[in-house]
Amino acid sequence: MTRSLSSDQVEQFVTDGFVRLPEAFPRALADEGRAFLWQETGLDPDDPATWTEPVVRLSGYGSEPFRRAATTERLHDAFDQLVGPGRWVPRDGLGTFPIRFPHPADPGDAGWHMDGSFTPEGESGYWVNLRSRERALLMLFLFSDVDEENAPTRIKVGSHLDVPAFLQPVGEQGLNFFELCRVMDEAGRLDAPERPLALATGQAGDVYLCHPFLIHAAQPHHGTVPRFIAQPPLIADGLLELDRPDGAYSPVERAVRLGLGLADR
Repeated sequence: MTRSLSSDQVEQFVTDGFVRLPEAFPRALADEGRAFLWQETGLDPDDPATWTEPVVRLSGYGSEPFRRAATTERLHDAFDQLVGPGRWVPRDGLGTFPIRFPHPADPGDAGWHMDGSFTPEGESGYWVNLRSRERALLMLFLFSDVDEENAPTRIKVGSHLDVPAFLQPVGEQGLNFFELCRVMDEAGRLDAPERPLALATGQAGDVYLCHPFLIHAAQPHHGTVPRFIAQPPLIADGLLELDRPDGAYSPVERAVRLGLGLADR
């Protein structure tokens, strides 16, 4: 059977922190979903004068066609390859869509960060820990064609390897992701200049599968075509195991170990 990802793509994920899966779901589903989302915005896709905000966020989309886009065999096979069979929870939808419009205003959400995944008892906000509690992957589902001019998500290549060293000292408790970003920024590792910049460009139906520790950012939209993506997590069924007696580490786990200096590529 032909796998969704080649061995080279899996290794790219370990070292770079992400991989693009072309045609992860059918373009027809992207077109159907985008048409539905335009209706939800109440804006006119043919009249830029109605696009009065830089970002519109729509939430709660678990119905068709979003459920079908999230559950293709091609995606599920890639999840098995990167996270491991039985180590992830199938999605039933795609959650929130941040729709970005061409606009001169600062969107206010374009800073470098990695996503939080859980809230410890007695705390607030989203936190991150070394074993990536509750998050197996960050995903970017492209529901429109995205080129360099139309606000693609920015990615710091290899930045996921910098994060484990900041999480290891705090153990299972982890850190609030705002605090983690602050500490990494003070250490010069949030926007590390030697980490190359990549842009999440592609065609409607492509999905970027990203390590949960990958540092990424939005950007202002100075192009012409509104950008439609979903950015849901893949929920983990359990915690990362970084000391497996059998050595059967998933690529997600291998990357964390690489960041901690516990393994070669």
